[in-house]
Parts: sequence; structure tokens; C-alpha cells
Amino acid sequence: MSPDLHDIWFVLIAFLWTGYFFLEGFDFGIGVLTKLLARDRTERRVLINTIGPVWDGNEVWLITAGGATFAAFPDWYATLFSGFYLPLLAVLVCLILRGVAFEYRHKRLEERWQRNWENAIFWCSLLPAFLWGALFANLVRGVPIGSDKNYTGGLSDLISPYAVLGGMVTLVLFTFHGAVFAALKTTGDIRGRARRFAGRLGLATIALALPFLIWTQHNSGNGRSLVAVVIAALALAVALVMNQRGREGWAFALSGVAVAAAVAMLFLALFPDVMPSSLDPRWSLTAANAASSPYTLKIMTWVAVIMTPLIMAYQAWTYWVFRKRIGTQHIPEPSAH
Repeated sequence: MSPDLHDIWFVLIAFLWTGYFFLEGFDFGIGVLTKLLARDRTERRVLINTIGPVWDGNEVWLITAGGATFAAFPDWYATLFSGFYLPLLAVLVCLILRGVAFEYRHKRLEERWQRNWENAIFWCSLLPAFLWGALFANLVRGVPIGSDKNYTGGLSDLISPYAVLGGMVTLVLFTFHGAVFAALKTTGDIRGRARRFAGRLGLATIALALPFLIWTQHNSGNGRSLVAVVIAALALAVALVMNQRGREGWAFALSGVAVAAAVAMLFLALFPDVMPSSLDPRWSLTAANAASSPYTLKIMTWVAVIMTPLIMAYQAWTYWVFRKRIGTQHIPEPSAH
């Protein structure tokens, strides 16, 4: 096997997950904010409309990351999805219900109908935001993997103070990211409240994220992951300053840098493992022993070189087209269909 090709694919998969959390992170945050920030149904519609054109495109990154893992690291994919089956199933169900809620919430005017779908948007944004952090915390910490490279634990092995803290970090970080995005994309009273709420959320994010990142660095880190910790901490701090000054564009960019640096830190701490064994380091899955054949990786590399820039360019164009702010004045009066 080429000594570098599997490492390249590890980096590419880390890039896909980073892109997913950067983009899906703020729309998870918007979903949570429909209950915490919006004061009425009109403001909830404003928040939902800020991500209406892009939320489904953001999920393409998740599909691509899962598909790339399946093709490039089949052993990693098999052990990950068997060991984390129940929480991943919960995430999948939430993503399905969330998508249905976005499409069906406005189909009928009855109070109960709309309230139920709005509750689905909130909970199906909050739960994945928490579960992704808990899952990646377990991935870095290590899980029971036997000599046959199969997961040997149960659901209880995925529940620990470290995993719960990881889940809380992603939940608060994504909500902060979403609040900054809401301030960037809205006008009027909701814009000011989003900025003030982002300030409080940013402080909570720092209070939770720093202990988690330091804990991760102490147990699994290296020199490269330490650089990512510093970048994440600085980006969070400067994002708070920019948010306080009303520089929403800079605040959003820096909150995104904080998300990206935190995810990169986890992958840097993980490498060269892809799934460490908590039973015996010799039984860990690594980028080398979990990879596909060199020929498979070579073909995949050519496909990725051609397709990845095209997909990124198309998504960037989508964000550019829908770049304008929205406010309550843009929401039409409800009418029966």
C-alpha cells in the first residue's frame, strides 16, 4: 500500500466532517434558537427562513463523509456503525424528522399542527447537536474493541463524564454559532437580541469548551492538536469581541474557525488511529490497517480531486445567491391553502 494515500484520505474525511460541523452547526443552532430566541411564530419563521435555502445542502457533507469512510476505510465504517448503532440511529431519525418538519410545518394553519412541527425542529436540532459531540468524544477517548477489530462493548460504554461534556460543548458551540448567524442574517429587533444572546452563549461556550479541549489534549493530544486548541480558544474570544462590536460577519467567520479548529483538534489527537481500543492499543483501528486496497484509494482520489471543488463551488454560489438579510417585514400573512 502506498504509505501516504490512506493518510490523505484520513485528512479528507476530517475535512468533510469539519465542513459538516461548520455548516450544519449553525443550522442546528438556528433550530435550537427557534425556542430560545424567537418570541412568536413570525420570528420563528424568520429564523427558519435564514437556513431554508441551505440546510439540506449542508447535510450533503455528512452523506459524503459517511460514503467516503465506507469506501476508504471499510473496517472503520463497520466498527463505528456497529458500536455506535443506537446513537447514530437516533441522529438519523432526528435528521429525517427535522427535514420533514421544515417542509410540513407551514402546510396547515392549525395551532397544534404548527406547534408540533416546531417542537420537532427544536428537539431534532438539539439532540443531534449533543450526540455528535458525545460520539466524537468517545471516538477520541477509545472504546472497547477486541482482537478481531470488532466493538465488544454496549451502550453504557459510551456514557461517561467526558462524553457528556463533549456533547454539551457541541450543543452550546453550535447554538452560539447559530446565534451569530442569526445576527448576521436578520434585521430589526431579532437581530439585536440574537447578538446579545450570542454574547452570553459565547461565554458559556468558553466555560465548557476549554476544559474539554484541555482534557482531550492531556489524554490524547500532541503538538499539532495543541496548536488547534490555541486557535479554537483565540477564535472564540475574538468572535465574542466582534459580536459585541456589531461586526456580525467577522463574528460568524471566527465562530466558524472555532468550530473547525475544535473538530480538527479531535482528528489531530486521534491520528494515526481512526478508532482506538480501550482494551489494548494493539487492537486499535488505524488509518493503515482499516484502509481499502491501494487501487480503490487511487480511483477514489481521482474522483475526489475532480468532484470536491465543483461541489464546494456550487454550495458557495448558493450561499452567495441567498446572502441578503431577512426580517419580520418579509414574512407574509398566513393564508389558507
